[in-house]
Amino acid sequence: MRKYDFNNKWQVLLTPKIVSLLSQIHEYKGEQNLFIEAKSDSLTQLVEIAKIQSTEASNKIEGIYTSDDRIKKLVTNKAIPKTRNEQEIAGYRDVLVTIHESHDYIPVKPAIILQLHRDLYKFSGKSIGGTYKNSDNVIAETDENGNRFVRFQPVPAWETAESINNLCEAFDDALNRNEVDPLLLIPMFILDFLCIHPFNDGNGRMSRLLTLLLLYRAGYIVGKYISIEKVIENSKETYYEALQSSSLDWHEEKNDYSHFVQYTLGVILSAYREFSTRVQTLTMSNMSKPDRIREIIKETLGQITKTELMAKCPDISQVTVQRTLNDLLKNGEIIKLSGGRYTSYIWNGDK
Repeated sequence: MRKYDFNNKWQVLLTPKIVSLLSQIHEYKGEQNLFIEAKSDSLTQLVEIAKIQSTEASNKIEGIYTSDDRIKKLVTNKAIPKTRNEQEIAGYRDVLVTIHESHDYIPVKPAIILQLHRDLYKFSGKSIGGTYKNSDNVIAETDENGNRFVRFQPVPAWETAESINNLCEAFDDALNRNEVDPLLLIPMFILDFLCIHPFNDGNGRMSRLLTLLLLYRAGYIVGKYISIEKVIENSKETYYEALQSSSLDWHEEKNDYSHFVQYTLGVILSAYREFSTRVQTLTMSNMSKPDRIREIIKETLGQITKTELMAKCPDISQVTVQRTLNDLLKNGEIIKLSGGRYTSYIWNGDK
């Protein structure tokens, strides 16, 4: 059975790239805390948007879908789940809310992990919720020719409970020594969790919920305002590549955590940068709503969609956004790209 000991493994992760990512995240964290103290009331709508995006994105990664309208209604408790997909989405919503509201009282222990997994499946009627896998599982892929092959063989079912217990103990031991930045330990823990693959189903979603919980408990609360799951979904291919690279030789305890650590830090930094952008938008509150929309498009490098505009301006209605876009198009200040659902806009640099 693999041994779990982070104390002798984190030092090799301090590469120039990873140290740079850590420094940038620490800087953004300080800026975020200052803004939250000054304007916490202004961030309520960001919290609600993040909940919707997190629930949608984390489930979408696993191929669990429903319509945009149903997602919003399910997350805001304005609808009852009807399908199997919606039952799993509603379960994710509830666990996400629990973490948002009670993270200080949720230590990452084996019993807690099982309780969170139980709640993830509480609407589905499945008996797998809250229990470890009862048979060995594999992480498989299908190549371009349709051939299925095993990418990784997790720990056998009979070792799962002891493995999770040892993993949690090793994490607590390393954290309590106060020698290593939690931002290094968290992705190391998550990688090991995914390599154990303790459940018959829901391992990916649980890993993202645990990432959010561990970040919260370490004082990094950006996931409350910006969906970390959405950032992961947007970089899904890189996510799987980093996971695969860092899981090589895992059973032999010779794996290289750096790929997955660097990827995770990049995700966290991206979330902080997005928060900073949203904050800048909120500080434009003395401008008229059309002027704020105009300024956002002007300052955006490349194209932006109406959905992205609305996410950056949660206090501005869809009607106002569309009317402003029409006016800017009429005046020739912006250029419309493509059409239909994925219509985007770009600032006309010639104006």
